[in-house]
Amino acid sequence: MYSYIARRLAFGAITVVGVSIMVFVIMRVLPGDPLVAIFGPEGFTKLTEEQRANYMRDLGLSDPLWVQYLAWVKDIAQGNFGRSFFRSENVADMLLRRGPLTAEIALLSVVISWLVGIPVAIVSALKPNTVADSTARFLSILFLAVPGFWIGMLIVLGLLFWFGYRAPLTGAALFVDPKANFELVIGPAVVLGLGQAAYIARMGRSALLEVIREDYVRTARAKGLNGRLVIAWHALPNALLPVITLSGVLMGLVLAGSIPVERAFATPGLGFAMFIAVNERDIFVMQNLVFLYATVFVLLNILIDVTIAFLDPRIRLR
Repeated sequence: MYSYIARRLAFGAITVVGVSIMVFVIMRVLPGDPLVAIFGPEGFTKLTEEQRANYMRDLGLSDPLWVQYLAWVKDIAQGNFGRSFFRSENVADMLLRRGPLTAEIALLSVVISWLVGIPVAIVSALKPNTVADSTARFLSILFLAVPGFWIGMLIVLGLLFWFGYRAPLTGAALFVDPKANFELVIGPAVVLGLGQAAYIARMGRSALLEVIREDYVRTARAKGLNGRLVIAWHALPNALLPVITLSGVLMGLVLAGSIPVERAFATPGLGFAMFIAVNERDIFVMQNLVFLYATVFVLLNILIDVTIAFLDPRIRLR
């Protein structure tokens, strides 16, 4: 087991290094000049060549690419993520302030996806080709097809026009003001959770249909065990293995999906910060946030792999 964990960590470290190189290169080949983003087209034309060179040197963008990359990796190792071009805000402070909100949204959306998706999968698998199954499949396809940010905007508009509701405009820590914190995260979490629930329901239905046809399930039924007990204690635990794997992947994707959804709900999390950084072409903020998202995604996959290995010893031999 320890060797399996070591292999997964080694592959994860290699992946993170590769991702850092890709993120760095992509940020440098994006069209446009950072000075134009900072000063605007008019202000940029008023700068002399010497001033432009000085600004680029101060930003560390005039060094060779390999020097910039090594300096960035060194800063990350020291916990220094640089500053925003436009707000003189330390990116590390931004992560500490906005990160908990996005993490809460991601975790709560996964809980909602299981609370909705697993019961739907069970009903759909136990009653195939019935009205309940057809309805469940229709709703799952619907929530797969409809963009999360569109549902988010409909929810915001509905709450605004029908109930006059307005969410808090500033962040609130969970243990400082739980009510305001809940109002901030529940909207994005529900939207993202329903989207994930559609995946969970479809995967859970397929896995459960396959498992309930296995010999050990038929044997348990032949011994006279109650049908619900057979499903709960024999079929469902094995059917949940691929669902757990899928949940890890979906939780990583929630980080990317939270960008438009947080924008729709005006939630001051990392997704909203990424939206602003992309609009303003704030290179250092974009670079560090994309790298953070990718690193979290890799770590989640490693955690899911290790969890599945504990639940299914056969995987450790691969």
